[in-house]
Amino acid sequence: MEIAFILLLGALAAVGFMLFRERQTRRELEATHVRELAAQRERRDVELRSQAGRTAALFDRMVEGIVVLGSDGRIRLSNRAAAAFFGFKPPAEGQTVLEATRHHEVAAIVGRLAREPEVLNHELRLDGAGGARFLQVNALALRSVEGANDGAILVFHDLTRLRQLEALRQEFVANVSHELRTPLSLIKSAAETLIDGGRDDPAITARFLEIIDKHANRLTHLIDDLLLLARIDSGRVELNLSAVDLRAAADDALDDAALIARAREVSLVNEVPPSLRAEADPERLRQVLANLIDNAIKYGRPGGTVTLRGRDAGGGMVEISVRDDGPGIPPEALSRVFERFYRVDKARSREQGGTGLGLAIVKNVVQAHGGDVRVESAAGRGTEFFLTLPAARRARAV
Repeated sequence: MEIAFILLLGALAAVGFMLFRERQTRRELEATHVRELAAQRERRDVELRSQAGRTAALFDRMVEGIVVLGSDGRIRLSNRAAAAFFGFKPPAEGQTVLEATRHHEVAAIVGRLAREPEVLNHELRLDGAGGARFLQVNALALRSVEGANDGAILVFHDLTRLRQLEALRQEFVANVSHELRTPLSLIKSAAETLIDGGRDDPAITARFLEIIDKHANRLTHLIDDLLLLARIDSGRVELNLSAVDLRAAADDALDDAALIARAREVSLVNEVPPSLRAEADPERLRQVLANLIDNAIKYGRPGGTVTLRGRDAGGGMVEISVRDDGPGIPPEALSRVFERFYRVDKARSREQGGTGLGLAIVKNVVQAHGGDVRVESAAGRGTEFFLTLPAARRARAV
């Protein structure tokens, strides 16, 4: 009996030990599983944070403004472009759209999303210190699986540049129409006078034929200038580059302008250094200098002086300038003088003649050479136009 009891105790101890080992192993497996789950959660959290960071960085680099709203109508995400459009400091999370944008029309769009699934191509205007800005807004309502409100996404696209270009296009068309209509009206009037009997008087015939010829030439110059600008804009202007002696080029341009200068008793002075040379198309450069000298004579001081200067501008560039001692250009007009058809003094400009495209051609031709043009002026102290061109490459030693 004692032996049997001892054997029974031994068996029970063995079973107990086996059960203990099994429980210990299970606990170790559970602990390992918990650790693996924790590591997986940590990896997933790191990945989610990294993905959220990449998404936020992507949103911040978008040119469109992005605002994401939660179901409570408050901002959950906004990017740098949206902050720049409306002038709020990021992050705007937790604010309402009205608090962040201070624009009731944007808040009204959000209100519409409670009734409509989306709002597309809505345009709004922002007035600020830098002038008017135009935005196109597209908004989408977010819904849960059950159809409940789950927030919204608003995307703002800047239309300001397009509006400015459209305004320039309309102004350009209006100016071209005016510039064409004026000489055409004078030509038509002169022709009608001759048809109605004026041709029977030799004096009248001669005078009106001169009018027709003058304004036909004006139309020809306008069309030539428009075609040249169109070719420059499309990159179809070929430049026949060569080393140009700028002092000699200035002499030629001043000789061409001598007649109109004498009529206004304007002195022409060439102070361009003899050694200054540019890599340029001689004919295009002559056209540029002719436009600048003609402007200086017409809008400078009668009996005044027009001076051409030049220098080595460094960095492989040379500079040449045309200066007058006239009344100067008002400060508010300096940034616009190179615009097509822009005139500082419209009445005087039309009286003096010209197409209104001279300075636009100067700017575009110089930029086609890889140079630049600028203007300096002060009231009562004259105006000076500066243009830079690539310096002529030195001949290689043989």
